[in-house]
Amino acid sequence: MAPSLFDSRPELRTALAAACVAAVLAGCGSAPPRTTSQPPPSVIAPPERAWFSLPHPDHAQEVVLYALGLLDTGYRFGGRNPEAGLDCSGMVSFIVEQVSGQRLPHNAAQIAERTRPVASGALQPGDLVFFNTLGRAYSHMGIYLGDGRFIHAPNSRGKVRVDRLDNRYFAERFEGGRTLLPRG
Repeated sequence: MAPSLFDSRPELRTALAAACVAAVLAGCGSAPPRTTSQPPPSVIAPPERAWFSLPHPDHAQEVVLYALGLLDTGYRFGGRNPEAGLDCSGMVSFIVEQVSGQRLPHNAAQIAERTRPVASGALQPGDLVFFNTLGRAYSHMGIYLGDGRFIHAPNSRGKVRVDRLDNRYFAERFEGGRTLLPRG
């Protein structure tokens, strides 16, 4: 077997290990308590913006049903499919693609940036909910199920599960809701 680049250059191995640790620490998991923050300007878009939306209103219910089918799926930072594990944005982008054939980014803040805001009192099943869990806006997300409940891939110590928006941890970190449905 030929020697690898890592055998001849141990500094590359160290740099790669440091990059992997940094990536794991930047995941969708839990973090210190929320600090008061405003959403980044890129998330507050002008009303005339063309938002991402599902092609058919029935797709919102399909998103909910598909999400419920993923309950107890293992968490994996960067995970984009149920077999390997899912993180919060990976779960949402995977479900949307399976239901509609459309792709969303694999990043909670980028998904928030591309989807239309909806008031928390107007949330409907299939809408997206966002949280500040890492001291930055829109760092965690889930899918609203109705009745104050949402489904999400919480962190490396958990599996896809249902939680309540009024749970103290999530209520203190709630950033807002976004919809996948077109206006009207």
